[in-house]
Amino acid sequence: MKQVRDIELLAPAKNPECGIEAIKHGADAVYIGADSFGARAAAGNSIEDIARLVEYAHNYYARVYVTVNTILKEEELETAQKLIWELYKIGVDAILVQDMAILQMQLPPIALHASTQADVRSVEKVRFLAEAGFSRVVLARELSLDEIIAIHNACPDVELECFVHGALCVSYSGQCYASQYCFGRSANRGECAQFCRLPFSITDAEGNLLIQEKFPLSLRDMNRLQQIEKLLDAGVVSFKIEGRLKDLTYVKNVTAAYRKEIDKILKRRVEYARASSGFVEYNFEPQPEKSFNRGFTEYFLNGRDNSVWSLDTPKAVGEPMGRVRVCGRNWLTITGRKEYHNGDGLCFFSKEGKLHGYRVNKVDVNRIYLYVESGQLPYIEPGTEVFRNSDAEFDKLLQKESADRRIEVAAQLHETENGFTLSYTDENGNTGSAQLSIAKEIARTEQYNNICNQISKLGNTCFAISDINIDLSDNWFIPSSKLTELRRDAIDNLIQVRKDNFKRVQSKQIGTNHPYIQKELTYLGNVYNSKAKEFYLNHSVDVVADAFEKKITQGAELMRCRHCIRYMLGECPKYHKKTGHKAPFYLRLSDGQSFRVDFDCARCEMTVSI
Repeated sequence: MKQVRDIELLAPAKNPECGIEAIKHGADAVYIGADSFGARAAAGNSIEDIARLVEYAHNYYARVYVTVNTILKEEELETAQKLIWELYKIGVDAILVQDMAILQMQLPPIALHASTQADVRSVEKVRFLAEAGFSRVVLARELSLDEIIAIHNACPDVELECFVHGALCVSYSGQCYASQYCFGRSANRGECAQFCRLPFSITDAEGNLLIQEKFPLSLRDMNRLQQIEKLLDAGVVSFKIEGRLKDLTYVKNVTAAYRKEIDKILKRRVEYARASSGFVEYNFEPQPEKSFNRGFTEYFLNGRDNSVWSLDTPKAVGEPMGRVRVCGRNWLTITGRKEYHNGDGLCFFSKEGKLHGYRVNKVDVNRIYLYVESGQLPYIEPGTEVFRNSDAEFDKLLQKESADRRIEVAAQLHETENGFTLSYTDENGNTGSAQLSIAKEIARTEQYNNICNQISKLGNTCFAISDINIDLSDNWFIPSSKLTELRRDAIDNLIQVRKDNFKRVQSKQIGTNHPYIQKELTYLGNVYNSKAKEFYLNHSVDVVADAFEKKITQGAELMRCRHCIRYMLGECPKYHKKTGHKAPFYLRLSDGQSFRVDFDCARCEMTVSI
């Protein structure tokens, strides 16, 4: 018989409020940044804020992970170590790590997760990190289902975390230096300037213009909602939603969508179980297409296809709504039967490929009037596809209380020699009890319904009654006020028992010296301080170069990508059986900067270099 495997839905938290709502909407865990050393520098939080989130999360046996996943300067090492101790003391369940300097520190027994910034895409890397002390690795987004299966089969005891939704980096995470080179803002320091969302022109080796002022490095957003079961069976235990900079409505909507999908699977797959406690009731129907998105792709999970890139715009386009039927001076009609609301945001691509967006001013039967500053819409050809990138009514709905999460408890009332005992047992097997000492007397009226009513009043708690068992030898009279006291004391006891029985995952042994997977580390190893260098030397690396952030390497590879411009143009020698324009290609910014693009066809990868 297979061992039951706990499955986790992991949601982003820009701040404690986002984290609390993520848990309310079904997350089993959330990840959040502290006030420094997180790979999203704009999403920092104080220790006090994180402590508040931890307390709320642990009520539901949900977990809180904190990102400490930047590379560290020498002068930051002591501060980072102090931060990790503070996070452990407030109950944080794990930290996400990129810089191996952290494994050379004096750490508390906090669980370590290898961040996707650690560039985790091979069996050998996963095995090394597990032996070094990581209990979990966050896999590179680019991995296919077969690659994930191979990693799980080779390392079955390592927890695998996989991104399933949200924005995509075109480069392998932790291996992008374009922002640092162009703007002095390091992606490995949480300061990415989104070089990949800029417009470029592309020429081939002979100077032929292939693309002019488009967005060839900008990818659509990931959506693997329909691939969850395949990922479960591939060995993934944690499904991660991207978005620590996203707003509250995004977190609510996307978390709820994945919660409902995972629960459908868990209901019929008994070998998998939910990682936290409680059930959720929603006041809305989750629809991920209504939250910020650039169009969706499953990325490379099932192989290479044409859904990956967003050549015409790096902006959100939202949900497809239909096609233009007729266009007037400031109005249009659209095919289909979808509802529109005042304040909606609609957009479409012109025949030149430019994205245009307008707010809905008024809806009159089939005519949709748009707010147009110039007073007149540009001509929109019939048949042009229209998207909604903002649904005013849906957003209003999500700005209110939109979910209620409760933990099921069974109540039992039985009599004792000196009175009565009330117990509540939760879905995790925890029991909280309270006793009432009172002289017994027979009631004049039937008491069963009143007793059930009083011990079921759990509205201000995180609990909901699933079953009631009243075991009394007679129709004893118990005053409602006494039943209320008994209920409160029993629930308070249950809350304390749940806290006492909650177990944090402890760290593995660190301080290892097994060989690293390479003998020589270039700047791609992201070694920015002496402790990181010491770590690799202790693990049989002979040569350790400085990080790109410390010393720019001329002719350096700024990006390595599985996304391929040659494939995008239909000129892949493997898939399209033709080479077309001569490589290398060149990406050019409007300010004149140029970057060389090479194609590593043996690995099916593309590189962008200085």
